[in-house]
Amino acid sequence: MKDKVLQDMDFFHQATLRICSSLEIETVSARCLEYLKKFIPIDGLFMSFIDSGTSAIRISALVSDIPLNQPKSPIPLTPEALVRARTIKERVNIYRCPLESPVTTCIWRVLGTMDVSCMVIHLRFNKEPIGYVELFAKGYDRFTEEHARLLGLLHDPFAIAIANNIQYREVIRLKDLLAYDNRYLRQELHRVSTAEIIGATGGLQNVMEAVAQVAPLTSQVLLLGETGVGKEIIANAIHHSSPRRDGPFVKINCGAIPDGLIDSELFGHEKGAFTGALAQKYGRFERAHGGTIFLDEVGDLPAPAQVRLLRVLQEKEIERVGGTRPVKVDVRVIAATNRNLEALVRECRFREDLWFRLNVFPILIPPLRERKTDIPDLVHHFIVRKARELNLRVSPVLAPGAMERLMAYDWPGNVRELENILERALIRMRTAGPNEPLKFDEFPAGKVGGETGRPAPESEGSQVLLDEVTRHHILAVLEAAGGRVQGKNGAAARLGINPNTLRNRMRKLGIPFGRRR
Repeated sequence: MKDKVLQDMDFFHQATLRICSSLEIETVSARCLEYLKKFIPIDGLFMSFIDSGTSAIRISALVSDIPLNQPKSPIPLTPEALVRARTIKERVNIYRCPLESPVTTCIWRVLGTMDVSCMVIHLRFNKEPIGYVELFAKGYDRFTEEHARLLGLLHDPFAIAIANNIQYREVIRLKDLLAYDNRYLRQELHRVSTAEIIGATGGLQNVMEAVAQVAPLTSQVLLLGETGVGKEIIANAIHHSSPRRDGPFVKINCGAIPDGLIDSELFGHEKGAFTGALAQKYGRFERAHGGTIFLDEVGDLPAPAQVRLLRVLQEKEIERVGGTRPVKVDVRVIAATNRNLEALVRECRFREDLWFRLNVFPILIPPLRERKTDIPDLVHHFIVRKARELNLRVSPVLAPGAMERLMAYDWPGNVRELENILERALIRMRTAGPNEPLKFDEFPAGKVGGETGRPAPESEGSQVLLDEVTRHHILAVLEAAGGRVQGKNGAAARLGINPNTLRNRMRKLGIPFGRRR
């Protein structure tokens, strides 16, 4: 009796080693067949499970010493066979021939022979049916109860192997799907970065020449320019023209992250590093490994984060919050700012050594008022895109003199302001009527700068206060409206806001209206 137990234990151990030797179920089947032949007279085996989507049997692996058909698709079951497959309670069943069971009858008709004996182990995982392992031999009535007992010993290893294989196939499917989505998104990003740079041969020609010079290298790039000039688009162009184009392109707005979270966002954290850190998190630099990271508004980084960013640039390594060892990263840094970093350095608000590290290859992107020849192309581009987004069925047209008004304006908000103005005009056109041309009456033709237009550009690095820009813009619209705030052609209608809202804003900005005006 003791010898029998030892023999069973050795059989179970050796068979389990082969069953759990690989995630590839075909490899497992071949190894099991070779070993089980020593104890059971078999000519082959296959592993299968019920496909929940089609209510059919799907054979996941088949190895055989006798010639059989190889099914390429799930094997459909008759209603009787499906009921039998879902209600059978025995762990191991012996069939002297396939015709003894409706399930084996369906399977062996597809495999191409009925001259076999079958022995099936029904697998359950977490008390739920998960699949089958079927051993077969040529000829009728080849298996005994002893053979069934030995096969029953292997229920748990086979169930685990089938469950792991199902999960493994799902992981592979999701991985392939993710790779496909990744390739598609990269193609879309590349298309956007190369096709939507309006003015590449016009006002941005010098910028694109600088992009062509620095893109093939790994040097840091610093993009300078006012808000709304398109610094992110230029960063995209640099990345997708570089050898790192197949790597990730990670963007982060340094001014939009609270000071207490910026280290975790940039460099990641370990599990338990602070309250709420329930799992390890990779920071933006680790996600950008092998690619490019775009640090927008880098002048807004707090002093402690500047120190850690300097270390990344110098040592090419980061340290997660709560971590004890450095992590090497291979990242190209493209920084952007609309602030005067030299002035911030003089005021001790930005580290001088970090400034030198970032300012390897500065590129100044000119504001829209300095490249007004690009405005017609930008207008056409935004009208086409916004009309598609707004589901406009007609092709919008400009009213006579509209383009001249747009060309005469100084655009303190640059390309972003132009885009918003065009979208606003298209929205108004939806309510005014599809044949109504785009007028842009809020821009007084020939009156820019000075008293009613945008203030003259200040010296490089200085900033115009938002309230001052708003004040000048409202004054310009108010003059075009003849001083009227309310009414069909009043300033509020031209600006697309409520008259009371406009009056409140004018009070705050010190702009007189009504009898005071």
